[in-house]
Amino acid sequence: MANFTKSHVPRFSAEVYQNPYLPEGGREVHAIVTVTATGGGTTGGRPVPGRGAGGPDAGVVIMVDCSGSMDYPPAKMRGAREATAAAIDTVRDGVGFAVVAGTHRATEIYPGGGRLAVAGATTRAQAREALRKLSAGGGTAIGTWLRLTERLLSSAGAAIRHAILLTDGRNEHESPQELRAALDACFGSFTCDARGVGTDWEVKEVTGIASALLGTADIVADPAGLTADFTRMTEKAMGKEVADVVLRLWTPLGAETVFVKQVAPTVEDLTGRRRESGPRSGDYPTGSWGDESRDYHLCLRVPAAGVGQEMLAGRVSLIISAPDDPASATPPRPLSQGLVRAVWTDDAAASTSINPQVAHYTGQAELAHVIQQGLDARKSGDTDGATAKLGRAVQLAGASGNEATAKLLAKVVDVVDAATGTVRLKAKVAEADEMTLETRSTKTIRMKK
Repeated sequence: MANFTKSHVPRFSAEVYQNPYLPEGGREVHAIVTVTATGGGTTGGRPVPGRGAGGPDAGVVIMVDCSGSMDYPPAKMRGAREATAAAIDTVRDGVGFAVVAGTHRATEIYPGGGRLAVAGATTRAQAREALRKLSAGGGTAIGTWLRLTERLLSSAGAAIRHAILLTDGRNEHESPQELRAALDACFGSFTCDARGVGTDWEVKEVTGIASALLGTADIVADPAGLTADFTRMTEKAMGKEVADVVLRLWTPLGAETVFVKQVAPTVEDLTGRRRESGPRSGDYPTGSWGDESRDYHLCLRVPAAGVGQEMLAGRVSLIISAPDDPASATPPRPLSQGLVRAVWTDDAAASTSINPQVAHYTGQAELAHVIQQGLDARKSGDTDGATAKLGRAVQLAGASGNEATAKLLAKVVDVVDAATGTVRLKAKVAEADEMTLETRSTKTIRMKK
């Protein structure tokens, strides 16, 4: 396998969108940082930083729910086998992979022996044969699946470590605390895309797993859709070229960070995941990157100042968090960086103007929030609260042009007037439609520039 060369690293750029002007005494600065990586996801999966010859550059583990409920209907287990086989076919040559069967315990279905197989024609054929062993029976303890996956991926030493988790039910055979402990233990070890098949699983559980492990979550209501979904997920994982990228935020003396949120392609609050990386500097995890672009919303609080004064409110850098040689005294060099400014003015028009990017993503974050509030109110029987929140969601989705979310909302409410957010709750809503809206509520649209 070829050694990593610098030319294989995607090029990162960071663009800052903000209104830097504050009124006299103003303290809060908002900015949208668009981070774009190019030139990395089209290289056919070349080796990544941290790996040379002698090992896989990437590892993928597929966790398949094999609890008893996967046999009801039988199409779920059949769909899971076919989807896993399709994902294995999508894994490129040289990548490490394994399949884990999950019940109230975790079992290596392939290759076994606490290791990953190296993808090739022979191992793919062996894995497809091993999938015949997947059968339904037993309970559900997802934390055990995650811990086994962490051991398998860590054993290979691959730089890009990815997992796919499929479940059809609730995590009933371990406590929420046990699942949380497993997620904490796995954080930083691999990313995980989680999927719920059917409608008997818990949305907050599945989305919480994906959120904790920097992956995506979605519903596959019809098992027939699993193969296409697994194929897309695996193709995307194969396009990742750089792992463990962090967004490093430095603020000057007297300034502080109020929040850091990813706002595109999904809303994800990263504020609580900050890890101190130096004086007045903190790192926020972003996971692995290929050819892609993401947006982040920063809110900083600066010391009050008078008209005419100006300061650097913050500096954003993209850093590969794990250097090749941990003993090296050389600090990692930024892949890219952007500056956030604060300028105090007595021009009211300048200081009260809201940057269009900031306004757009503030609305998208509110949209995700009110959908969750509205669905929670609906489940608790609070009709008035649900109507108000989901009406606001319809208004926000229409104003921002988020057509996908608007269509999902229309399956839960009858829209009387989208512009004013006037809606009526539908008397009957298909469970799959409600779960789809909840699962996809954090998906945002980019602002057209």
